[in-house]
Amino acid sequence: MANYVIGDVQGCLDSLLKLLNKVQFNSQLDKLWFAGDLVNRGPRSLDTLRFVRGLGKQAHTVLGNHDLHLLALWCNSGRSHKSDTIAEVVNAPDAEELIHWLRHQPLALALPPTNNALNNALLTHAGILPQWSFGDALSYSNEVQRVLSGPQWSAFMAEMYGNKPNRWDTALEGFDRLRFIVNVFTRMRMVQDDGKIDFKYKLEPADAPPELKPWFEFERKFLNEGPIVFGHWSTLGQIKNKTTFCLDTGCVWGGKLSALCLETEEIIQVDAIEPPLPTID
Repeated sequence: MANYVIGDVQGCLDSLLKLLNKVQFNSQLDKLWFAGDLVNRGPRSLDTLRFVRGLGKQAHTVLGNHDLHLLALWCNSGRSHKSDTIAEVVNAPDAEELIHWLRHQPLALALPPTNNALNNALLTHAGILPQWSFGDALSYSNEVQRVLSGPQWSAFMAEMYGNKPNRWDTALEGFDRLRFIVNVFTRMRMVQDDGKIDFKYKLEPADAPPELKPWFEFERKFLNEGPIVFGHWSTLGQIKNKTTFCLDTGCVWGGKLSALCLETEEIIQVDAIEPPLPTID
C-alpha cells in the first residue's frame, strides 16, 4: 500500500490519470491525498470531482480557494470570472450530491504516519501561520468544517470573501474569525514581520517587496511536528525540504502535475496534457 499526496489538479483530469498510471495506482490498496483546488480553470472540473468522490475512502482532499469558489457560486454568493470552468458542475444532474460532498471536506488533514522525514506531516492548500501548532490548525479547520457542513453554510458563503481581518487574534469571533481561518488555509502566500497577511503578491518570493516574506520562512517553535505539505503557489515552484513540500507545479499553466509518495519521499511528475492557460491572474 502507498500514500500519494497530489498537487493542484484544477480540472486537469487527463493529467491526473496519466500521473496515477505512472505511479501504478491501485484503487483497492493505495490512498490519494489532494492538496486542494480539485476544480476550475482546467477543462474537466466535473469529471474530476466525480472521479475523486468515486474513490470513496481511498481518496482524501482539503479544500482550496477554487473549491470554495465553486461552493460560493452554488449559493449565488460568488462572482464568476472569465477563467472559470465550473459552470458544468453547477449545472450537472448530480451537482447537489457533489456540492454536498465537497462542503464536508476539511481545510487541513493530518497525513498518515511514516518511518521517514514525512512522519507527522500536515496537509493544507496554502499553508498555516507560524504561531499555529498542528493541533491548532486542525482545530481551526474543524471550526470551519462544522459551519460548511451545517445548515448555516450558505450564510457563511455570503460573508467569506474579503481581506479583513489580516492578522490573527484568538479573540476573533463569528464570520471574521472564519474568514481569516479560510484565508490562511486557502489564500496565504506572503506575510509581513508584524504578522499581517498580504493577499496581493502572487509571484516569486525573490521579487517581492522587502517587507514581505513567504509564510514558511517564519520560525516555528513546535517540537515533534513534521513538514507542511501544500499547493496553491504555482509561481513558487516545487519545494522539498525538512519543513515544507510545495506540490503546485503549475499543471493548469502547462507545467507538471506532481505526487509525493509518503513512504519513499519521492516526488513523481508528469507533463500536463491539457493546453496551458495563457496568463496567471
